Amino acid sequence: MTAANPPAGAPDPDFHERLTALAEKRMAAGEVYGEAAADPVNLPMIRHWAAAMGDANPLHTDAEAAAAGVHGEIVAPPAMIQVWTMPGLAGPAGRPESAGSPIDDVLAALDAAGYTGVVATNCEQTYDRYLRLGERPVPATRLTGLSGPKRTALGEGYFVTWNVTWYSEGERVAQMLFRVLKFHPGERKTTPDTRQPYPLGPAVNDDTAFFWEGVARGELRIQRCADCGELRHPPGPVCPSCRSVGRTYVVASGEGEVYSYVVHHNPPIPGWETPFAVAVVQLPEGVRIVGAVVDCAPAEVGIGMPLRVTYRQKDDNLILPLWVPRET
Repeated sequence: MTAANPPAGAPDPDFHERLTALAEKRMAAGEVYGEAAADPVNLPMIRHWAAAMGDANPLHTDAEAAAAGVHGEIVAPPAMIQVWTMPGLAGPAGRPESAGSPIDDVLAALDAAGYTGVVATNCEQTYDRYLRLGERPVPATRLTGLSGPKRTALGEGYFVTWNVTWYSEGERVAQMLFRVLKFHPGERKTTPDTRQPYPLGPAVNDDTAFFWEGVARGELRIQRCADCGELRHPPGPVCPSCRSVGRTYVVASGEGEVYSYVVHHNPPIPGWETPFAVAVVQLPEGVRIVGAVVDCAPAEVGIGMPLRVTYRQKDDNLILPLWVPRET
């Protein structure tokens, strides 16, 4: 890594060297254990998570079906692994006396230097086995990389990478690689005649191209299995019901209602004025889609609010589907 001039808001000319030294010290510390889950793996939390995620697997919630299954008992969905040890508002696991993790002061140093923007770039999880009711997993965090400063479409920033391994009674049960870009959200200069490229454009691939082609035509397309007919969103290469790779799509009505939502306040997001609401929208076709709710104050958004899709040009090449209140 090479030294860089600090951006506005980062007056320390030695910031890069200080940050690098701090990161190297934390990486040398290796794996640092955190607090065990504040609550044991339990059925009520599994039920809430499964309902929110649309996970209907009876092995996670139905004791009778689970007893007849391969595990002989209820097991937690593997993708819940981070839920059990996620920090609360008062600190790690809701316990402010906890020592935290080796990434905390690295991220805090970046915040203090003006790199307050953050966007996740990678999250890769692997699972060794299912968690069972009553277990209390313990996270162990290891800082594995710091790269930067880098010039990106969002602004100058640093990529920070860490690994979390979860253990239960000394046995490894899951691992996660997580990488974020901490960037300096400088002001974007525009002129009346020039539209700057939108910095958060979607990743378009073979699975999602049909969706964005539909958006460009003013259509909200939902992927459908060409064999069993099941609808699914987000789109993917394989039907989760019949495992077919055949796929087509239907055009949704463009109406929906708020299933759940959050109001984003911080960090700043290029191209958006905070606060703004982001909703999980329940479509009458039976699937859910995530999108920002616009043309109303965030305080007006609520569960069950009727919505309709709208399409907004974000730059010369990108149109985004957004949601606006619908008259009932």
